[in-house]
Amino acid sequence: MQTAHPFRTLPRRAFLADMGLGFTGLALGAMLQREGRAEETLWVPPDGQPHFAPKAKSVIWLFMNGGVSHLESFDPKPMLNKYAGKTIAETPYASTQSPDKLALARVTVPDANGNQRNELYPLQVGYKPYGQSGMEISDWFPRIARNADRIALVRSMYTTDSNHGAQTQFHSGRHNLDGDFPNLGAWVHYGLGSLNENLPQFISMGTREYWNKRDGHYLGPAHDAVPLRIDPANPLDFGISERPFSQQSKEIGISLMRRLNDLRGVEYPQEPAMAARIASYELAFRMQTSVPDIVDFSKEAEETKSLYGLDQPHCREFAGQLLAARRLVERGVRFIQIQHGGGGAGAWDAHGGLKENHATQALAVDQPVGALLEDLDRRGMLDETLVVFATEFGRTPGSQGGTGRDHHVFGFSVWMAGGGLKRGVVHGTTDEIGFHAVDNRHYVTDIHATILKQMGLDSRRLEIPGRKRLEIDHGVPITEIIA
Repeated sequence: MQTAHPFRTLPRRAFLADMGLGFTGLALGAMLQREGRAEETLWVPPDGQPHFAPKAKSVIWLFMNGGVSHLESFDPKPMLNKYAGKTIAETPYASTQSPDKLALARVTVPDANGNQRNELYPLQVGYKPYGQSGMEISDWFPRIARNADRIALVRSMYTTDSNHGAQTQFHSGRHNLDGDFPNLGAWVHYGLGSLNENLPQFISMGTREYWNKRDGHYLGPAHDAVPLRIDPANPLDFGISERPFSQQSKEIGISLMRRLNDLRGVEYPQEPAMAARIASYELAFRMQTSVPDIVDFSKEAEETKSLYGLDQPHCREFAGQLLAARRLVERGVRFIQIQHGGGGAGAWDAHGGLKENHATQALAVDQPVGALLEDLDRRGMLDETLVVFATEFGRTPGSQGGTGRDHHVFGFSVWMAGGGLKRGVVHGTTDEIGFHAVDNRHYVTDIHATILKQMGLDSRRLEIPGRKRLEIDHGVPITEIIA
């Protein structure tokens, strides 16, 4: 594999030629040095082609920060109502729960004497079966439930980080204490070429906490998502000039930049980091006109805007992000990552007042998510677009503080739709009180592996020299839900 030399070992002639380019050359070299690129041995990236025939072209990744209760969403357990107020030891399920896992799950509530009891907590919302599949979904998600026959639901997920570093773990597959690793969106961006040269191929919307700000990590900052706001006047950071320039002035400027870039390319023909930087400048120029159009919904039919809930205050923000996601997919963007309820531990983190919390958060996302599935399907786009609805972990079957549920890593739910997956299927189960994933258990990277397979990528062929990944990092595709 061909590699380039670090800048500090450039020959004298090249260094002097670089100096001859003046301030422009120094500035570019300084930026590359600042990002640490000058100290790295660089690798030749993939050719942008899938490894085998893909079934999906794009991913819309919807992530609910804080931990959605699987019990009050997509895996309702009536036995919680039957045994509510009893400890697990007082139910027929006592022998299935080990003391260490009970301690980790913190399924406790103080009794009248201040002693902690592992009391089961009843469901805080009703549920019923939907569609021909008979998929049971809670009453807090009626619009998503209308799409049950479009969904592949996995009820047997597990993870290993019992705190909100699990947000990073779900995206990257690695525990937060292991260090920083590329996330799924970065791997897709790294592995596949552009479908639209005027738009970034990896976009992020919504608030991201400090531990979840970056995407590319050792793949490099070129594989971080581009943050997007639903504001036609200012959709991108640094996307608008400080003062107005005529179109003629802009064209003169970009022409000069290209000439200077060509000179740099002659001097450093084998420098991938420089080529990536130059390409990013070109893309940034093109995005100034293409991106504002994406978030300008004035040409969308009123029926479509109403479908997503843009006219509803409780879901307007998320509706705008999902409508923008559909428009991005139409224009060839590969991976759109949308985080709901970001900031701090996450809006879904219902240690107390779970009923009020989840009812409010579900109201904010249910209509837009259901509308996205319906809109993609009616436009013939769902078959090539993979929609993912995920969260970092579930919540305990027992009460915390009397009105909430704690973090729960031993069993929770994720669903996907489109992109060559089966429709209206349920895969995997948790036990009768929703404590353990018991059948067809899946670590979070099995979701990654499934998505990569549908995108035509083999994760082992994307590995970086010197960055050998663990077997669990790759995951295993969930073949049972693939059409």
